[in-house]
Amino acid sequence: MDITVTFRHIEPIESLKAYAEEKVSKIKKYLDTPLEANIVLTVEKFRHIADVTLSLNGTPIKAVEETGDMYSAIDQVMDKVENRVKKHISKIRNHRQEGAKGEADTLNEEVNYAVAMAHDEPTIEVEEMFAKPMDPEEAAMQLNLMKQDFLVFRNAKSREINVIYKRSDGNLGLIEPSN
Repeated sequence: MDITVTFRHIEPIESLKAYAEEKVSKIKKYLDTPLEANIVLTVEKFRHIADVTLSLNGTPIKAVEETGDMYSAIDQVMDKVENRVKKHISKIRNHRQEGAKGEADTLNEEVNYAVAMAHDEPTIEVEEMFAKPMDPEEAAMQLNLMKQDFLVFRNAKSREINVIYKRSDGNLGLIEPSN
């Protein structure tokens, strides 16, 4: 992750720089690819402006926020950036799912039907899973971005495989292995 912090009309403050870098680094949990971030912190009279530009595989995501306090400007601009990153990721996932459904699905359905007709018993389809370590809270956010009812992930703390799922009452359930 490449983060650049620039100060305009303000003396460089190390704690402010560290705070901005910490906030931007939280975006990395949504991404598997390297991230470039440029943060410009500006003071004009009583206006504190935080300007963040991210580059996700060549796609720019930009947000600007202006408040009376630099820390709150950073918080608010990062909320905007986080929402835009989530929206961008969901667009990419939806686009990939729609593109993959075309001819490949028709061929797969025909093959599956032929196999089912040949065997009257149910078949087991093996799918590979690449479980990225994450906290249950992060898994809940990922599940909300997906159109599936469950998500299998590796718990970052226990290193065990967990399953988070959508319950019929609208809440989320978490399945953890018992020791």
